[in-house]
Amino acid sequence: MNLQPIDLAIVAGYLLLTVGLGFWVAKLASGSIQGYFLAGNKLPWWVLGLSNASGMFDVAGTMWMVGLLVVYGLKSVFIPWLWPVFNQVFLMAFLAIWLRRSGKLTGAEWISFRFGEDFGARASHLINVVFALIMVVGMLAFGFLGIGKLAAEFIPYRFSADPMINDKIYGLIVVALTTVYSVKGGMYSVVMTEILQFFIKLVVCIAIAWIAMSLVTPEMIRAVVPAGWHDILFGWKLDLDWAGLARSAAPDQKVVADTAVSVISKEGYSAFGIFFILMTFQGVLKAMSGPAPNYDMQRLLSAKSPTEAAKISGFVNVVLLFPRYLMIAGMAVLALCFIGPQWTHMQAVAAASGQSFTGDIDSILPWVIRNYMPPGLMGLALAGMLSAFMATYSASLNAAPAYVVNDIYRKYIRPDAPQKRLVHLSYATSLTFAVLGALIGWQLTSIDGIVGWITTGLYGGYTVANVIKWYWWRLNGTGYAASMALGVAVAMWMAVWKDPVTGQAINALSAFPWLLLACLAAAVIGSYVTKPTDMATLKLFYKKTRPWGFWKPVLEALRTDEPEVQPNRDFWRDMFNSLTGVVWQTAITASAIFLIIREMDRFWLSLGLVVLCSVVMKFTWWDKLRDEPA
Repeated sequence: MNLQPIDLAIVAGYLLLTVGLGFWVAKLASGSIQGYFLAGNKLPWWVLGLSNASGMFDVAGTMWMVGLLVVYGLKSVFIPWLWPVFNQVFLMAFLAIWLRRSGKLTGAEWISFRFGEDFGARASHLINVVFALIMVVGMLAFGFLGIGKLAAEFIPYRFSADPMINDKIYGLIVVALTTVYSVKGGMYSVVMTEILQFFIKLVVCIAIAWIAMSLVTPEMIRAVVPAGWHDILFGWKLDLDWAGLARSAAPDQKVVADTAVSVISKEGYSAFGIFFILMTFQGVLKAMSGPAPNYDMQRLLSAKSPTEAAKISGFVNVVLLFPRYLMIAGMAVLALCFIGPQWTHMQAVAAASGQSFTGDIDSILPWVIRNYMPPGLMGLALAGMLSAFMATYSASLNAAPAYVVNDIYRKYIRPDAPQKRLVHLSYATSLTFAVLGALIGWQLTSIDGIVGWITTGLYGGYTVANVIKWYWWRLNGTGYAASMALGVAVAMWMAVWKDPVTGQAINALSAFPWLLLACLAAAVIGSYVTKPTDMATLKLFYKKTRPWGFWKPVLEALRTDEPEVQPNRDFWRDMFNSLTGVVWQTAITASAIFLIIREMDRFWLSLGLVVLCSVVMKFTWWDKLRDEPA
């Protein structure tokens, strides 16, 4: 179905409204660097929570998760633990409070708060900035690829016979529009536009869920998926016999099954039990390291208080997961039941020209919008997907100047720079990173590939040092910098290395334990061959943050000045709340899928589990929140 005038009007109206809103609130951010990056710490927690949820509701990630659900069924709810999706739970339980107590502007500035200002501390500060900027570019490229694929599906004009070139050019156009308001307004523009975008996406999620439930019956789904697709539980092997289904399926469905076989073979998740153990192990470590220095951390540092920072992370789980998975599940079942004829036709066209064709999992989302949205609703759906991209992109873009301007220029080059100059330099930095993200995105072809590198390669190198920094007093700036530098270097090498014989890239998940051990050794050796962090710095950090862990020498030193200071005795409660939160979060996700596929007994069971976990956390988490440590 082609775009109708009403659809074009809705999309154009959305773009004008978003850019206009961004410029309208820009004056709130133009006065100071604090206002530009953190909105002056004036926004309430539920506003920042909606903004953060909207920023996480990205197009490329949604395409990826739709494909996962098509191929892996209910077991796909665990695969985003690679990110890890449950980092919001650990932030909610305790880490967001610890982070916000610092009162710092960026994650790199927080590093100086933790390690001081000696040579090792400055090295750790700089490597944190480098990581943050690599992360920003990776996320910008990730979003660029997804929005280009979406836009090219709906705009009939073609710049080139190569569909990949069209994807990239349309990506550049949307990126340019998003950059305009993001650069001008800083955090205020990003947050205000993200809230508008969230409610547009909410309407789209409900509409797609309603269409899927109207057109697809449970019997239709069971006819096109292998046994075990509906089961959330699993053994050592995946045991989804897509290959057997391909042999017996009707011609239109065979290409879908063959695509599923190809995806499972390429991603290497067939040994699902081992994959789950590795994924959970690294997911817990990543979650315990706190937020990566990106838009998520900026939202938490923007909170009015530490307890409001914790509420932001809790609220994200509530407002993001259920509506997003209604849409993901709706698109997945529509694709499973109806995409076969189109893919079969494309396979025949490819064969006639002497080429091969397997279905493109990334194309499912735009295919559903194009084929099942009526005029008007299609325009709203496109506006929703544009908003999903723009929210994630603008949030990532806003993080870049915080590191360049505050953590490099202001710290090392011109500490006395006037506020206006810092804001103008932030504009230039954002524009520079928008260009870099587009250049990297132009080189990419697969969403799954960039997801794997960000979640396991880049985060793998980041994890060790950033776990230890919270829980072990003896880690100093040199140990942190050595561990991070090794991790970032290996991650960048993994991004480009290919086996000279097979042409295969390194399996980042399998390499994670070895990377973990190497980075751990670098952190410990680097810390012990150099002097400890200055005790005055450690005492200030511990007094304000009060983490649990191995901090006894610092506590004893602090008590010589302030005998009434108490250690953090909340470890077991925080772990209980984290475990309960992971169950709660997974149940929210599963309940949306069960509703769409009409597995009503399991829907009510998962919903009951959500309610039970919510009641428990009311008493063990919400009622126990406090801004200041004991």
